[in-house]
Amino acid sequence: MFDVLMHLAWLILLPLPMLGLVTVVKSWIAGRRGPPLLQPFHDVVKLLRKGAVYSRTTTWVFAAGPVVALSSTVLAGLIVPMGSPSSPFGFSADVIVFAYLLGLGRFFTMTAALDTGSAFEGMGASREGAFAALAEPALFLALMILCVPAGGMSFGEAFAVLPASHGLLRSPGLLLAALALGVVLLAETSRIPVDDPNTHLELTMIHEVMVLDHGGPDLAFIQIGYALKLFVLGSVIVHLVLPIPADSWTGPAAFLAGQAGIAVAVGIIESVMARLRLSRVPQFLIGACVVAAVGVLVLFTGGRP
Repeated sequence: MFDVLMHLAWLILLPLPMLGLVTVVKSWIAGRRGPPLLQPFHDVVKLLRKGAVYSRTTTWVFAAGPVVALSSTVLAGLIVPMGSPSSPFGFSADVIVFAYLLGLGRFFTMTAALDTGSAFEGMGASREGAFAALAEPALFLALMILCVPAGGMSFGEAFAVLPASHGLLRSPGLLLAALALGVVLLAETSRIPVDDPNTHLELTMIHEVMVLDHGGPDLAFIQIGYALKLFVLGSVIVHLVLPIPADSWTGPAAFLAGQAGIAVAVGIIESVMARLRLSRVPQFLIGACVVAAVGVLVLFTGGRP
């Protein structure tokens, strides 16, 4: 029961500060003071106090998009173990459901953008769909590397065998899976070098162009959902990089340190890299697929944990 309550508390309290830590790192590297760590909380609270405005051309799909996207990401977060070997909603083959929940949220975000009838938002939805089609193979291949050694398709079973491998030191396959998932994380959360969450250049926007017509609580749900997606995907990478001990205190401490490390890494990447040209993004995502595929080959040719 304590693990379940801690899991829920982390899903509620940590995603937005993790997003704020990315901004703090970027500000520190740039030599600026920057916003406070809890600025995303203040932004979300301000949006929740406002009202939503809907165009007469939109239908229920537009209003349902942010709600379904957030709900599916929350369910995905309840499937992934965090700081412990189990999760509240863990079950057999939950890895497949996890991937499809992320896809469901993306689908409704895209359909909400198309529902506005705007060619501009349709362009963003088209880009999102094209890049997601290239990122998903890398995600599934990385999850295969995670699940095959356990002989099951559950996060609980897969993470249970990771401590015996001593993390990345004895398994190059896990290292390649972590690298591929890192690229998927950047693509799924619209971070540099795939997308720029702070861009104002209309012809290069991907995620931001899809949510231009959303405001108030709907925009707050979208921001919470993307912060939660960063936290959930980061949780999988943390378990790959830092096998979480089953101890009641060591495990959560290692998990929190790993999540902070991912936020710092994302901030550093966004500080030292520029956004890729749109024509280069597919090559970047295909490279992640190749890395994951090599990891699968290493797994089946003797690199098994």
